[in-house]
Parts: sequence; C-alpha cells; structure tokens
Amino acid sequence: MSGNEARDRYAVIGNPVGHSKSPFIHGRFAAQTGEPVDYGHLLAPVDAFVPHVRAFIEAGGRGLNVTVPFKLDAHAFATTLSPRAAAAGAVNTLRVDADGGIYGDNTDGFGLVRDIEVNLGVPLKGARILLLGAGGAARGVVLPMLDRAPHTLTIVNRTAEKAEALVAQFAQAASDAHCRLAGGSARAIEAGQYDVIVNATAGSLDASLPECDDRAFGTGTLAYDMMYGAHPTVFMTHAAGLGARGADGLGMLVEQAAESFYVWRGVRPDGAPVLAELRALLSAPSPA
Repeated sequence: MSGNEARDRYAVIGNPVGHSKSPFIHGRFAAQTGEPVDYGHLLAPVDAFVPHVRAFIEAGGRGLNVTVPFKLDAHAFATTLSPRAAAAGAVNTLRVDADGGIYGDNTDGFGLVRDIEVNLGVPLKGARILLLGAGGAARGVVLPMLDRAPHTLTIVNRTAEKAEALVAQFAQAASDAHCRLAGGSARAIEAGQYDVIVNATAGSLDASLPECDDRAFGTGTLAYDMMYGAHPTVFMTHAAGLGARGADGLGMLVEQAAESFYVWRGVRPDGAPVLAELRALLSAPSPA
C-alpha cells in the first residue's frame, strides 16, 4: 500500500483514553491485513459523548471502539444493535454504515471466549464455569459463554440480587444451550472444582480478592482475571497458591479488538502475534 493512499478513520473514544492500547493493536492489525485503516484516540468530556461522535462521523470517521465511561451512551446512540450488544446492555464497537445507520456491537465476551479457547487452549463446551461479579463486565460475557454450551455456569456476586437478575435475564439462552445456570451470593458456589473461574469484578484494581470458596480452585482450573498488568494480579496469585493456572485479560483485550476489526472491515486479523508483542512490551522494564 502506498503511503499516500486514502485511509479510513477509526478511533477509541473514552475518558481517560491516552493509556489505551487500542491504537497500537489496530495499527498492527492494519499492517498485518493490508487494510487502509488510520486509528487514533478520541478524548470526550463525560457529558459530551454524542457531539464528539457526531463530529468524528461528519469528519469521515467510519467506526469507534468505546471504553469507560461511554459504553451505555454508545448503546443508546446506536440505531441497530447486535444480539450480543442487546444482551450486554452496552456497546464497545460502533460502525457507521453506508446508509448513515449506526451499528452497535459488543465484542468483549467474544474476546474473552476466544482468548480462553484459542490462546489458552481451554474448551468451554461441557465445562463447569464460575463467574465472579455481576456488573457490566460480567453481563457482557454471559451470552458468548453460553453460546459455547458449557455444562454449568454459576454467577456469584457480593450483592446476590444482581447475580440472580443475570440468571433470570439469561435463563432462556441457558436453556437453549442445555446449560444449567445458577447463582446468587458466594454461598451458591457448589462443592468441587471448576474448570474455569472468571473474575469479572474490579477487585484487582485495588488488590482485593472477590468472595470465592478456595475449594472451587484446583490443578485443573483456569483462573482468568479480566484485568491485566505487568505483573500477575492478586486473584491470579491467590489461584496459583491453590494449584490453579492463572491468566490475565490482555488476550481478551487483543481478541475483542480483532473482532471489532472484523465488524468494521470484514477481515479477521490474527491476534496471537499482536498479543505476544504487547505482552513483551508490558513486561519490559520502564525507563527511569
């Protein structure tokens, strides 16, 4: 591709947004696929999401990734929602269609599932899954996990009612998947080890552990934290002490981005090499 060829504009919108890894990831995807994509940051005031998005579109913008705190605003802004965005109640991917319509999608759950199954090699079909947390992050991944037909999915939360509300919301999807869906407080955790435990709480941000029975962890358990950093999270360290295999959410970040790229361009990039490069950058010592 010649350097002066016209490129289609995309960006990640959020507040704050300067720390986002999305421009790096999508830049690598564009190079890998040869797609003419120009991708940047878009900082919007918390009360001015819509005017900033409209201005971006009017300037030729073709699509956006949406991060904190705008995923609900993006859900309201979209004129059409994918089934997974409707189920999540939040949108992390906006696509501007040729007719002027705004397509809203949520690729977070897809990214989680793909990271677990492809990058980490753990099949979810027939698995016993424990989901810790019942906020927006948890809600966004329930349907994509149910689509993999696990044996059981148990959702627990400090406020049991929030977990029970998710169980009620996704009861039909669980029935369709022949999956037993249950949940409530930490007392809902069944005896025996789980195949996959996903920490969808924000606890790792302040180094706090979610409520969870230690007996849920074992040598056959993948303990997956949606958070990521240069070092293992407190949840991963705790799980490792109980014999489990730990993983953080960096792969989910890359794979949800790959799915967003596919939603926009119809081309699916390979996340694995970009994840490896990002992991190396994250673990490299920072300059003094």
